Amino acid sequence: MSTDQTTIDESAEDAPLDRLQAAKGFIFDMDGVLYRGKTALPGVEDLFNALTLRDIPFLLATNNSMATPKSYVERMASMGVTVHEDDIQTSATATRDFLVDDEQTPDDAVILVVGMPPLAEQLSDGTSFRILGDDEPATDANVVVAGLDITFTYEKMKRAAEAIAHGARFVATNADDRLPIENGWQPGAGSILAGIERSTRVSPIVVGKPEPLMMLKGVERLGHKPEEVVMVGDRLDTDIAAAHRAGLMTALVLTGVATRADLASAEVLPDYVFADLPALLQGLVGHG
Repeated sequence: MSTDQTTIDESAEDAPLDRLQAAKGFIFDMDGVLYRGKTALPGVEDLFNALTLRDIPFLLATNNSMATPKSYVERMASMGVTVHEDDIQTSATATRDFLVDDEQTPDDAVILVVGMPPLAEQLSDGTSFRILGDDEPATDANVVVAGLDITFTYEKMKRAAEAIAHGARFVATNADDRLPIENGWQPGAGSILAGIERSTRVSPIVVGKPEPLMMLKGVERLGHKPEEVVMVGDRLDTDIAAAHRAGLMTALVLTGVATRADLASAEVLPDYVFADLPALLQGLVGHG
């Protein structure tokens, strides 16, 4: 019952499970779905094992552009969960995949990166893209890719603006305005985009959630159609919204940000709601 209605006529927890059980692929958000902090949430390994036994591929997706797939593999391993680098989709890898397939981006594009070193590393991995050096003219760039940059300066904004003013495409890994931290929040990539966008008067192409591009690139990696893939997330405004826009099935787990009470005012409702991953696994395999 993915819909834009703002009230619930029928509980998503009572939705028929046949579509879920027929799914050919899964995309999982990470924080709040697979783990909290440094602790894996119950049922992660059992669910991954069940999918593997059924030859159902899955991806772990994050808006974070400051960490590589390898670092997530290591992070999951520290929690006792085994995944592989090919199982990880960051907003940086999704941005790379978008640029590789984009007809307006040359195969040997020069990219001016506003972000941390792992963003540049992921953009150039397996491609012919070249990352513009700090001592090279900004006008040499074909594309400006911006993500969260904790060393952001006026000079970086100036160089990005100069490149865009001379015709470089403006692409953003994500537009998160805030990032939750232990004692509140900190500015996200969206705060950096705002300065570049305001000065250039050019809006970026945004890849990450809640925009649909990241989900669509994930579906392509899984090799299935959007309607055959389930996005499992803990946030209605990013995970569920992005997947809904991309045409995926959606499953909300109540182990992270969203609560049952939030469903009553949600702009987009999930197809399914589960208390946690063990409940999702039970719904997937049946009660047999």
